[in-house]
Amino acid sequence: MFGLGEITMQDGFIKVAAATPKIRVADCEYNAGAIIVLMSEAREKGVNILVFPELCVTGYTCHDLFYQKMLLDGAKEALLRIVSASANSDMLVTVGCPLVWEGKLFNCAAVFQNGEILGFVPKKYLPNYNEFYEARQFTPAEDGLCGVIAFDGKNVPFGDIVFECESIPELKFGVELCEDLWAPEPPSIKLTKADATIIANLSASNETIGKDDYRRDLVRGQSARLMCGYIYASAGDGESTQDLVFGGHRMIAENGSMLSESELFTTGLTISEIDIEKLALERRRNNSFQFTSDIFMHVGFGLKPRETTLTRRIEAMPFVPSVAGEKAKRCRDILTMQAHGLSKRIEHTNCKTLVIGISGGLDSSLALLVCVEAMKLLNRPMSDIITITMPCFGTTKRTKSNAEKLCNILGTDLRVIDISDSVRQHFKDIGQDESDHSVTYENGQARERTQVLMDIANKENGMVVGTGDLSELALGWATYNGDHMSMYGVNSSVPKTLVRHIVYYYAETCGDDALREVLLDIFNTPVSPELIPPENGEISQITEDLVGPYELHDFFLYNGIRWAFPPRKVFRLAKLAFKDSFDDETILKWLKTFYRRFFSQQFKRSCLPDGVKVGSVTLSPRGDWRMPSDAQAALWLEELNGL
Repeated sequence: MFGLGEITMQDGFIKVAAATPKIRVADCEYNAGAIIVLMSEAREKGVNILVFPELCVTGYTCHDLFYQKMLLDGAKEALLRIVSASANSDMLVTVGCPLVWEGKLFNCAAVFQNGEILGFVPKKYLPNYNEFYEARQFTPAEDGLCGVIAFDGKNVPFGDIVFECESIPELKFGVELCEDLWAPEPPSIKLTKADATIIANLSASNETIGKDDYRRDLVRGQSARLMCGYIYASAGDGESTQDLVFGGHRMIAENGSMLSESELFTTGLTISEIDIEKLALERRRNNSFQFTSDIFMHVGFGLKPRETTLTRRIEAMPFVPSVAGEKAKRCRDILTMQAHGLSKRIEHTNCKTLVIGISGGLDSSLALLVCVEAMKLLNRPMSDIITITMPCFGTTKRTKSNAEKLCNILGTDLRVIDISDSVRQHFKDIGQDESDHSVTYENGQARERTQVLMDIANKENGMVVGTGDLSELALGWATYNGDHMSMYGVNSSVPKTLVRHIVYYYAETCGDDALREVLLDIFNTPVSPELIPPENGEISQITEDLVGPYELHDFFLYNGIRWAFPPRKVFRLAKLAFKDSFDDETILKWLKTFYRRFFSQQFKRSCLPDGVKVGSVTLSPRGDWRMPSDAQAALWLEELNGL
């Protein structure tokens, strides 16, 4: 969903825009007016960084008119008018213009704010093939160029520059021009290795069939490879159509994700917000991203902290793609990874059977489907899967029926073991009153079930397949040495919101009406451990009533743990993402619950069984997450209590 709200720049969001003005070729005065209009519009919309196309002051398609002193003088006067229009505004603007330096003509980006030019960045790679003849008029900039140019009575930096925000240390800005991106070693590589977090590309890329797709892949890929924000602004309406047509393609990407993109053959602004806190974190945690000491000029600029309206998409369910086709592919790919991980473990251990407890709930159903797919990979019969239902005090007819139906349809070796008498004997042994529905009452059942599974696995030369998911691990919603333990946890890196969709995907694609029917009923069954006796035959213990909605907790997990956002930022993003679903008080309540449980339950995650990683988040102590079991949540909760 799209959320509109206020996020401070201190939360890392920098509002940026790519602009395509409608110009006239060689009419510098007219073009200056068009550029100033878009500058004014961007300023009103709170834009912090604004990028215009290559040579937009003159028009890219001037060709040999660039030899004319009249055009170059007109471009200079137009640029001075544009820069003057930026007075009393700290919006950082870059426009494309021709510039003579040391007797040679360069294709440049002028960067300015507050009525002052901060620097000129010349283009390095000049296309001189097919329809392009830039080397006819322009000179390529040498690598490592650090000079100055006398411009309007001032000495202005000219060459390789990193523009550094003095008020926001993570915000460093670099520029490349059009073909620079298409070259084997784009300048943006060295710029980001010099710690630039946002790259601007001033472009004049003409349109041919399919070129926009290729261009989009370049921008998205470069932002991912360099862990940066990337603002791409291309020339459009008004350029000469003598031999070419320009589409005004505008894109804003962040670390491989396209935040905003224009339609082709449009003019105007394309706006979004780049999260430089996220980029800085990703670079810190990735030790293959090495900073270098390449020579760059470092030029400072300032931005006043202010409220920024957030327009970028905030996914309420970040683990679940919002596009149907992408969602189906995600589900299919995860199921395949789970099955391959399990099949490898079966081969390695040479186990004869898989042993799995089936409750009639989502997690155990997905784990069973993974077992089925693994056995298919190994050409093993489904009867080698021993499925065990263990009804007890809280089991309802609906879940028991679904569990048995599912196992029978899939052709597994189904065994029904009522553990009620065993649990009662255990309660008698330890002096637990059966009417006392405390944690001992609940966990005694969970541990008895695990004991049954483990002992049958020993008896049948089998492997106990765990069913717990990533969301439960984050919250510690598992009985220690009960359902917390197995010999291989196939769901350990699959969050609850995604478990639901994988089960639904399997139901819709299995091609078996009976299997589809039972899986869809499981899909619609409330999530419950069923450890408390039912009321009138219905589930009396709803997990989400006790620990909170899983859609919220998965959102907190993704933003608070995967991206390490502070609680304040997680809360603000959640308010935007769930503004139509939960009020602020509810979100804050469960966010506090999340942090309390996440910190207090680390001891359970410190001794997890093996399980394959399938996504960007995993809490395995051998993988992505290492945390002391006695770490305190005080700092995080203190910030939340102050909201």
